[in-house]
Amino acid sequence: SAVDDIYKNAAKELGVKMARNNMRLVYGGGASGLMGTAADAVLAEGGKVTGIFPEFLREFESPHKHLTEIYVVNSMHERKQMMAERSDCFVVLPGGFGTLDEFFEILTWRQLQLHNKPVFLVNIDGYWSPLLKMLAQIFDKKFARDIHRNCFTVSDSIDGLIHSLKMAGSGENLDSAHI
Repeated sequence: SAVDDIYKNAAKELGVKMARNNMRLVYGGGASGLMGTAADAVLAEGGKVTGIFPEFLREFESPHKHLTEIYVVNSMHERKQMMAERSDCFVVLPGGFGTLDEFFEILTWRQLQLHNKPVFLVNIDGYWSPLLKMLAQIFDKKFARDIHRNCFTVSDSIDGLIHSLKMAGSGENLDSAHI
């Protein structure tokens, strides 16, 4: 893949540390991208991975063939709902449009009190810094209430994230949405 190695290495590190801390990865079920890398690392360390893969995506990417369990669903909505139900928290690694979609949906659900699970934005190499500036403006301009500033936590490293996860007592299921 064309993304910089710093992001691939972070995804691999996340997978290794999740497995070593007995955390199950719940994700979209694909074989490629950062999440495929994270899934491979969890599995290589003897950890457990649940994938939730929409059938129609087969024309764009392949489902991971070696997961602990995989569910094939009919739509993106069903995928996101199932990932949310099976996860104890949400981790957002650097990513693209799908990552932003999943982040904002789960953040909005938290704001609306549809869940109270921790949401972590992992700002590897400052990747999310422009987004964090935009989010600060949303609060500063009063498009979101200050009480919602705590709807997510920013970590600048995988070690920082793992520490935050342990402090949050997030349980064993960790959703890294292509997040």
